[in-house]
Amino acid sequence: MQNSQLLGPEGLLIGHRTIDEIGRHVLPVSPQNYEVWLTYMMHSSPDLKQAVDKLLATGKPLTGEDMEQLYERFFSTTHLSTQVMETGSRIAHEIADALDALKKAGATTERYGATLNVAADSLQSASIDGDALKRLINVLASATTEMSKQNSNLSHKLATSSQEMEKLRTSLRQARAEALTDALTGIANRKLFDETLRLRKEEADAEKTELSLMLCDIDHFKSFNDTWGHQTGDQVIRFVASALAKFALPDHLVARYGGEEFAVIMPRTSLKEAGRIADQIRSAIEAKRLVRRSTNETIGAVTVSFGGALYTPGETVGQIITRADECLYMSKRNGRNRVTLETALPPLASTHAA
Repeated sequence: MQNSQLLGPEGLLIGHRTIDEIGRHVLPVSPQNYEVWLTYMMHSSPDLKQAVDKLLATGKPLTGEDMEQLYERFFSTTHLSTQVMETGSRIAHEIADALDALKKAGATTERYGATLNVAADSLQSASIDGDALKRLINVLASATTEMSKQNSNLSHKLATSSQEMEKLRTSLRQARAEALTDALTGIANRKLFDETLRLRKEEADAEKTELSLMLCDIDHFKSFNDTWGHQTGDQVIRFVASALAKFALPDHLVARYGGEEFAVIMPRTSLKEAGRIADQIRSAIEAKRLVRRSTNETIGAVTVSFGGALYTPGETVGQIITRADECLYMSKRNGRNRVTLETALPPLASTHAA
């Protein structure tokens, strides 16, 4: 983004037009939405412009979910990289200051050592008198005071630098966590899902352990969303995400896979056990009766469908995702609100085109 374009009357005009466009599409004027639209209006990211134009070409209203996905895709990683560079620069500055303090301390120590050597030579002289001894004691006292002060300053500087670098490391960890977390639900986002599934695949290959993958989709979500509105739809998405996280085991990763679809990566878990956990989640979600927060109206029951697959050693990440997706599609086709495992697939099941 060219900051010079935002200066003066031209920048003010672009800002107003950006707000107008957000309002025209009936979207919240959040910092994230403003950044997406400002970048789009300025044509400073061809890929973002193409993605927004593609959404607009469908003729459907843009949703908060669309904006979240655009922001996550085009900005979250960039912000993390910026945070990494800024934090790295500040850590380097702290290290340089600490090294400078150590260098100064070294010079003081060297002077103190030289003073002690001179004093030692003088004390060994048989001709030293009372006045000379008094001057020598004063020199040693002064040098010792300087040395003590320098050591105190050095200790304070090193302690301060250590605390500052710990704060920076914490800030960096938080920035990474935010970049890998879905803003709406607080669970892992698609980026972290992709990264974790790849690592779990490598782990399963190395340790010869089982790895199951479950995909989950909210049934009839589009018609539900159209009936009750996007805010209530977001409430349902958060509810399902919470249920998935509640019943998943500690080493499982629950992620928002996209839209109203979720994924659970289950390392060291058999397909049968994965299916049992998924059915437990499905039953818990179905049994819950949701209330619309804004009006206290009863929304009714929400149901979900699951599809699960077991990793086959040597296959690609895409292959296990495809089989889990085929199982999810079969659950949808057979009436929804059910769990389908890959053992139910035909021997030569065709890949479902999304």
